[in-house]
Amino acid sequence: MADATKSDRPTADASLEALGYTAELSRNRSTWQVVFMCFILASVPYGLSTTMSYSLIGGGSANMVWGWIVVSLIMFCVAVSLAEITSVYPTAGGVYYQTFVLSPTWCRRATAWVCGWSYVAGNITITLAVNFATALFFVECLNVFENKDGVGIAENFQTYQTYLIFVLITLICHAIPAFANRWLTLIEYFAIFWTLIGVSAIIITILVVAHNGRRSAKWVFTSFEPQSGWPDGWSFCIGLLQAAYGLSATGMVTSMCEEVRKPAIQVPRAIVGGITLNALAGLAYLIPVAFVLPDIAMLANIASAQPVPTIVKSAVGNSAGAFCLLIPLIVLGIICGLGCVTATSRATWAFARDGAIPGSRWWKTVNERFQIPMNSLLLGMVVELLLGLIYFGSSAAFNAFSGVGVIFLTLSYASPVAVSLILRGRRDIQRGSFNLGSFGCFCNIICICWCLLAIPLFSMPTSIPVTKNSMNYASAVFVGFVSISGVWYLVWGRKNYIGPALEQLDGQPDHSDEEPAKEELTQESSK
Repeated sequence: MADATKSDRPTADASLEALGYTAELSRNRSTWQVVFMCFILASVPYGLSTTMSYSLIGGGSANMVWGWIVVSLIMFCVAVSLAEITSVYPTAGGVYYQTFVLSPTWCRRATAWVCGWSYVAGNITITLAVNFATALFFVECLNVFENKDGVGIAENFQTYQTYLIFVLITLICHAIPAFANRWLTLIEYFAIFWTLIGVSAIIITILVVAHNGRRSAKWVFTSFEPQSGWPDGWSFCIGLLQAAYGLSATGMVTSMCEEVRKPAIQVPRAIVGGITLNALAGLAYLIPVAFVLPDIAMLANIASAQPVPTIVKSAVGNSAGAFCLLIPLIVLGIICGLGCVTATSRATWAFARDGAIPGSRWWKTVNERFQIPMNSLLLGMVVELLLGLIYFGSSAAFNAFSGVGVIFLTLSYASPVAVSLILRGRRDIQRGSFNLGSFGCFCNIICICWCLLAIPLFSMPTSIPVTKNSMNYASAVFVGFVSISGVWYLVWGRKNYIGPALEQLDGQPDHSDEEPAKEELTQESSK
């Protein structure tokens, strides 16, 4: 086995060189380790806990359970679509590289630029949302303990105190991937067992104790109590953000392609296997929680928008017991942050090595001692801390971070799929190791339609009438990133950006009807 492992690395490195890059990262992950990373990136029990307010506002129990099933099926189609393309083009650039190489010469710079900026911005804002949610969740967990007046002990936390907790969590989640990269796979193994044990303890305890009784199965699966003020249909769609956020990391693992030994086989399997595992884990967690939900209106109006600590305390009937049950979710939030930081640093590094980010010469370097893109990791951390300052202006900041993260990632996932289906007719997929034929084509269509729905849907306020605190600032953050990328393209990219350095077109898409991209773009940039 050891000899086979050693022989895989030169083959993978040679394949990467054929795609235009030199191997710089250590290939130290197996297929199962990538699957586990998919699981950790989603951290379904934690992700569903920190965004449960969306489904409760949207419609309650039925929105929570059926919304998860609907979005899981959609994201399975997204996963299949990405797996097919990744089996042909497995690089750390992920969807960005795939969009470039699949697009016709006349538009490939523009499509890759849009996809790349969306992918990097999505990685950064989702990582920010995870770490910020952990801070908010931790504060609300403290509130299960009440003072003599029946008020949570952290109820009167100042804005700066919550922000400092977020800063501490962000520093921890960046320090471990920076200085202990070799141990990350062990942390991921630990997270799997921690999730099984911790979530099992939560589910069994709340169902057995059920201090305030249990709901009926009919209520769990059919009760629809929208609190948003929107029409019922749109309110249900608004509630889908819980599931969309929980599964938004589906394609982030493509950034790990240059750290596995058989990326064209291992990563596609991990993408599909990961989404399947996450979908089942989500159902196993949500349905028991739905059986012990207290009053929906009360949960929907919790100021912190973190209802799970209240739900657990209501079911257990004891503050200390509730806090102990919540500890596994807090730890899982930290571990999820580690996975997101790791994937984000690779995505940023891959985009920077093609010169698409201001100051790319700093962000594209790999630290020789730790064998990671350290500068890109630090860049992501600084951007996240700065965006976190939005919280001082509005307590609805988390809505902006989670919403815009889903928007950006969904747009980036749909980009190579749309190009492959509409402009290339899926011809390139035939050469991959993960070709699902007509079913793959169906999945492509669902992926594109989901993108068209998600962008306007997750830019909308979760409830009406709209106030400063209920406003969804996702659109503002979205426009901000788009503006930065647009200005940078006009100032620098239009004349200098040539995209991935394809040294040869052997094994690339059949662009026989086009001129070689690199020569054409190099000539254009030299004018």
